[in-house]
Parts: sequence; C-alpha cells; structure tokens
Amino acid sequence: QLRLVESGGGLVQPGGSLRLSCAVSESLDRYCIGWFRQGPGEAREGIASIHGSHDVTYYSDSVKGRFTISKDHAKNTVYLQMNSLKPEDRGVYVCAAGWVCTAVALPPGAFNSWGQGTQVTVSS
Repeated sequence: QLRLVESGGGLVQPGGSLRLSCAVSESLDRYCIGWFRQGPGEAREGIASIHGSHDVTYYSDSVKGRFTISKDHAKNTVYLQMNSLKPEDRGVYVCAAGWVCTAVALPPGAFNSWGQGTQVTVSS
C-alpha cells in the first residue's frame, strides 16, 4: 500500500526557515501530493500541493510567497520549503496523496493516503 513519511519538522524562531520532506513509497507520477497543517484547536488546512506529472501547484493565501513546494522524482520525495516563518505557521504538518491536483483549491477529502505528520514549532 502507498506510504508517506514526513520529516524535517522542529523548533525555529520567527523569521526562520525549515524544509519538510515527504517520502512516498511509489513513483510520484500518478499522484497529487499535498501538505496540510493542523494547529492547536484548528481544523486541517490545505497549504500547498503539486502533481507528479503535470506540475500544477497550489498555495494557500497565507503562505504564498513564503513557502515553496517541489519534488524530486529520483527520490520519490516532495519538499515544502518554509521561509519567513510566523508563529501562526505552527502545527502538525501532514502530507497526503490523491489523484487530482488543481491550482485553486486543496480539499482534504480529495486525498486518500496520509502520513503521520511532523511537528513544526515557531517560537522565540
């Protein structure tokens, strides 16, 4: 079965950077890979996505210009580069796989395989 494993979370000061990784057990070609954040007391929010084949990307308004999603097909890995981090970026970041990406939305219901998450803490 499809497996996704996140890594790269940690503690960072406001204004700092982290790079998260999502290692996927299969080729990226067939999948849309999305990153989601769930902060304390908050619903899961779609942050960014990229498709393994057609390269369409999505970013939420809250991270546009600060975060960049990318992929490495040789490693079956999707990355989320997070720059200029703010306290409100804190939470558990989870990657997920689905079949379809769009440039205008990232609904959790479109994804059927999920990783276990990696914690991001932004604090001075």
